[in-house]
Amino acid sequence: MPKDVMQDQPEPARARGSNTQNVYDTLRHDILAMTLPPGSPLDEVSLSERFGMSRTPIREALLRLATEGLVTTLPNRNTIVSVIDFAGLPPYFEALTLMYRVTTRGAANRRGGGMMEEIRAHQRAFAAAVVARDAYAMIDANREFHVAIAEASGNGYYARFFGRLLDEGRRILRLYYSTFDDRLPRQYVDEHEEMIAVIEAGDVARADELAIAHAAQIVRQIQDYVARDLKEPVAVLLD
Repeated sequence: MPKDVMQDQPEPARARGSNTQNVYDTLRHDILAMTLPPGSPLDEVSLSERFGMSRTPIREALLRLATEGLVTTLPNRNTIVSVIDFAGLPPYFEALTLMYRVTTRGAANRRGGGMMEEIRAHQRAFAAAVVARDAYAMIDANREFHVAIAEASGNGYYARFFGRLLDEGRRILRLYYSTFDDRLPRQYVDEHEEMIAVIEAGDVARADELAIAHAAQIVRQIQDYVARDLKEPVAVLLD
């Protein structure tokens, strides 16, 4: 049977599902870790050879990544790693800052709403990732920490929207960590610890102050990075 025909033969549903998950997980990790930079081509044939499987689970994995905004299908039907829209950062930062504030305040108002142990667990994972200088694990743990705080606020809409914002900003956060050569200062672990303390104490005003400061230092660091090194990322994006 010709190779291209064999590649498009349907696979058993269970095997195809696990294959799709494997491709999705691997490509998502590579994209978020910037191993696959913005603008990188994602050719189905090459990916099929890389993973040693038919093109069907490759397509399904790419569709999942597209729904997350991590890959883009061009008019010529080629697929690439989505570019980072640096021009769109100001409104993104505005929304991010708002969500830091409203979720941390809400969680403090409810004194954690029964979520304190989960919040602490994510904080322990974040602290361990910082020590290990594991940027990917830092990004994951940071997301789960703040989403847990959003859930503790008692508003499911906040949790879903904040989770989506944090997902959209994963590569921005990766650039942010790279400004420290992945040696994230201890102060960022300590800021999380202070957030936990004020939430548990029910100090809404202080929770708001911490959220503003936490968002501001992230925004400032990324703005400094873009102002200093903009030419390099733009060259990647426009290739």
